[in-house]
Amino acid sequence: MATIRVPNEVPSPAQDSETLNQAFRGWGTDEKAIIRVLGKRNEFQRKRIRESYKDIYGKDLIDVLTSELSGDFMKAVVLWTYDPAERDARLANNVLTGKKKSIEKLKIIVEISCTTSPDHLIAVRKAYCSLFDSSLEEHIASSVPFPLAKVLVTLATSFRYDKEMADTEVATIEAGMLREAITAKQLDHDHVLYILGTRSIYQLRATFVAYKQSYGNTLDKDVDGCPGDADLRSLLQMVILCIESPEKHFAKVVRDSIEGFGTDEDSLTRGIVTRAEVDLMKARGEYFNMYSTSMDNAIIGDVSGDYKDFLLTLLGSNI
Repeated sequence: MATIRVPNEVPSPAQDSETLNQAFRGWGTDEKAIIRVLGKRNEFQRKRIRESYKDIYGKDLIDVLTSELSGDFMKAVVLWTYDPAERDARLANNVLTGKKKSIEKLKIIVEISCTTSPDHLIAVRKAYCSLFDSSLEEHIASSVPFPLAKVLVTLATSFRYDKEMADTEVATIEAGMLREAITAKQLDHDHVLYILGTRSIYQLRATFVAYKQSYGNTLDKDVDGCPGDADLRSLLQMVILCIESPEKHFAKVVRDSIEGFGTDEDSLTRGIVTRAEVDLMKARGEYFNMYSTSMDNAIIGDVSGDYKDFLLTLLGSNI
């Protein structure tokens, strides 16, 4: 369930474009006006505003936002203004072109592959080809070490059935196949990739339940206890959590970004921006259940200024 609040009466794209253009004029930028407009418009409305702004003023709104704003506020607003498929394609590309491709960074590709709809994943792959003259899967294969690339390519090229159906007999059989791979210490076995990369989210959740019923432990726990490549274990655990409960995963993303020394603003921005129109309301609930405090208060206590106000607006607050 989404958290953004779109007003009952929304100005036309031309009117919103004019408001934004006025915000950019003069000695300073009216950040509050930008938050009021873009922070309270849905995907379709933002696309229309971007098109209208280009038609009226001859400039790409993204370019203007990038030049007029700064810091984490600018990054968050720009990321939000992108079409969601383009946004995810750019997030993936940032990971794949970066010098350090840590498991923490690669989780972005897992999120895109395992917590979005099949149609969205196809749209991301199309956007990636258009923007970067390479397919997402080719770029993963050429820049991520084996066996992590093997897992990520399998996930990124999946097209899952998205109806709420599951076959309990298949779940039991495939839980056994996963158990065999873990027992054999072969987490990148073809059976594991076949199951995780082809089955629907609902079928996989049934398989995870069948695994615990049959073997006493959760699949996540047994993967964690399997000897071998630590990065592969961590990656598969992310896959399992993203499939089992995207809301818990993103609650954890937000928590991890503000815990400890310093704030990981990029992760915090991603956790809020990419889910505000998807399931951030559920993630907020999971956050409270897991950490006994509200996500809103955690953000208020950790970041400040226009960046804080923009994130809270996406969370549904009236700023």
